[in-house]
Amino acid sequence: MSVVFCFLTLQIIFFGKAKLLMVKIGNLILPDPEGIGFPLLLAPMEDVSDPPFRAVCKENGADVMYTEFISSEGLIRNAIKSRKKLDIFDHERPIGIQIFGGDEESLSLAAQIVEATQPDLLDINFGCPVKKVVQKGAGAAVLKDIQLMVKLTEAVVKSTSLPVTVKTRLGWDEQSKNIEEVAERLQDAGIKALTIHGRTRTQMYKGEADWTLIGKVKNNPRIHIPVFGNGDIDSPQKALEYKNRYGVDGIMIGRAAIGYPWIFREIKHYIKTGELLQPPGVEERVAVCRKHLRLSVEWKGEKAGIHEMRMHYTHYLRGLPNIREYRQKLVTLKTLEEIEETLSEIEKTYKGFVPQPVYTTECSFEEKCPAN
Repeated sequence: MSVVFCFLTLQIIFFGKAKLLMVKIGNLILPDPEGIGFPLLLAPMEDVSDPPFRAVCKENGADVMYTEFISSEGLIRNAIKSRKKLDIFDHERPIGIQIFGGDEESLSLAAQIVEATQPDLLDINFGCPVKKVVQKGAGAAVLKDIQLMVKLTEAVVKSTSLPVTVKTRLGWDEQSKNIEEVAERLQDAGIKALTIHGRTRTQMYKGEADWTLIGKVKNNPRIHIPVFGNGDIDSPQKALEYKNRYGVDGIMIGRAAIGYPWIFREIKHYIKTGELLQPPGVEERVAVCRKHLRLSVEWKGEKAGIHEMRMHYTHYLRGLPNIREYRQKLVTLKTLEEIEETLSEIEKTYKGFVPQPVYTTECSFEEKCPAN
């Protein structure tokens, strides 16, 4: 009994001669099947991070996942699209539901609705830079008013028993990078973890993510909650480099996982062994793409599932020579049978081919989503 108590209290495991801390959000101990003590999180991305996409990422090593972000106003109005985003499944756990809004009452009510669906975490989006969200005083707009951010956060924390986390940015613009103050204030407001994207709102997704301030937040002696870094992690080498350089508790990956869910297992393997995994061959790429398609059709229905899957083919097939004709064909086909036949043809044509990984760093979805 004392050994168990010690484990739960100190959250320490031993791997070889190294002593590793298991990352904990509130009372939730994050999974660490590889024993590296460094969780990888899948970012919430609008029109991307749905259950089918989350499923293939989970199978390839994502430790924690978040839903697409959900409007607090939409949940309260019982909007069909907002309610649909609440769909979560046991095989995805631990999973968080992310909400956004700029009104205390709406966020509080939304938090209560979210809790009824029994996720493991509730995340508040204070980072989305998209104009239509910012104009409503939500997302990254709240970075201009720290006191409002604190009030909104406190309202959510008081409305739920779930661990509350926040995802945000360095600040509104280059002149107002206030993340160090924001981190302390949000921790005092009761959040249990913080994810920081290394850009300001005015940068959107342009330029290079600056992790310097993320590292400063993590190494602030006042900060005792987990701090996760986000932005431009597009290779196992960079993941390990940033882990060591900035000391973050884990990394959240967004765009680089689109069409390449293998990035999670590749990062874990590299951190553990210092060796790069062989990238997936065309057979595995097609198999995962096919599974993603089938899950999409199963969850959304054939018409919507096929239509919304079209944006993923470019990414799954990236790196295959002379693939344009097949790709154009896939985005015009209207039945599952036709698409399955085309995928089989691609597999046959490129049998044995192993394309080098080309991670998605620019996202065509970013004008409508917090694709990180």
